[in-house]
Amino acid sequence: MLRMILRALIALPAAGFAMLAYVYLTLPDVRPLKTSNPSTTAFMELRAREARAKGQKPRRVQRWVSYGHVSANLKRAVLVAEDDAFWQHEGVDFEQLQESLGVDWTRGRFARGGSTITQQLAKNLYLSPSKNPLRKLRELIIARRLEAELPKARILELYLNVIEWGDGVYGVESAAQTYFHLSSADLAPGDAALLAAAIVNPRVLNPARPTARLIRRQKLILQRMGAVDPPHESAQLVRSPENSPSINIITRALPINCARFSLTRLSAVRYSHLASAP
Repeated sequence: MLRMILRALIALPAAGFAMLAYVYLTLPDVRPLKTSNPSTTAFMELRAREARAKGQKPRRVQRWVSYGHVSANLKRAVLVAEDDAFWQHEGVDFEQLQESLGVDWTRGRFARGGSTITQQLAKNLYLSPSKNPLRKLRELIIARRLEAELPKARILELYLNVIEWGDGVYGVESAAQTYFHLSSADLAPGDAALLAAAIVNPRVLNPARPTARLIRRQKLILQRMGAVDPPHESAQLVRSPENSPSINIITRALPINCARFSLTRLSAVRYSHLASAP
C-alpha cells in the first residue's frame, strides 16, 4: 500500500506536467491576427452545427469594420459593461479572477464570470462556452498570447467584430444596422449602452425590443460611460488584412491612460449590479 501511495505521488507531478505540455503545444498561433481577420470563429462554427442539428440553415450576418470606424460611445459602453481594466491588465485580471473563483467555490459550481475582453476573444475565436477547467486554462494562456502579440486596439477591434450580438448577428456593424439601422460609427450613447448591455446574453436580450432588465443595465452603463475614456488614436496605418472586406484595418499604438475607478470598482458593478439585474 505504501509503495502504491509513493508511486501515485511521483506520478501526479509527471501527469500534471504532461497535461500542461499538451495544452501549451496544441494552442493556436495568434500571430496571423496582426494583419488578417479571421474568416470564422469557434463560436460561429458551434452555432452553425446547432442550427444544422435542428434542421435549420445556419444564419450569419457580419460586416467587418476598423477600430477607428466604431463609435467612441460604443467603445466606452463595452469597456464599462465587460472589462473596466482592459487598458491596464495583460489579458487576465487576476484580482477579478480570484474573486470569481471564490464565488464559484462557495456555490460549488462554475457559475460566475470574471473574464476580460481578451479572454472572451480567446474563447470566441478558438474555444467553446464550456465551463471545463482545462478549457479555462487554455483560455488564460491564449489570452496572454494575444496580449503579447497584438496591440490593445487590435484586440478590441477583433472583439467588437466577432462577438455574438443576437441569433446569427456577429460584430458591432451588423448589430448596429440590425437593431438601429445605423452605422456603428453613428451610435448615440443610449444605443451604444443598449448594445453593450445585451452582450451578457445576446440571444435573449434584444436591443431593438429592450426588456425592463435590459433598460436597467443600459442606465447603469450610461451612468459610468463618462468616466471611461479609451486612449486617443494616433493613426499608424499598417498592411491591410488579407481578407478584410474593402475596409482597411488601422492598428494604432495607444497610451494606457484609462484610469480605474478607486471608489466604486466597475468589476463589482459588472457582476453585482449588471449580471444580477433581474
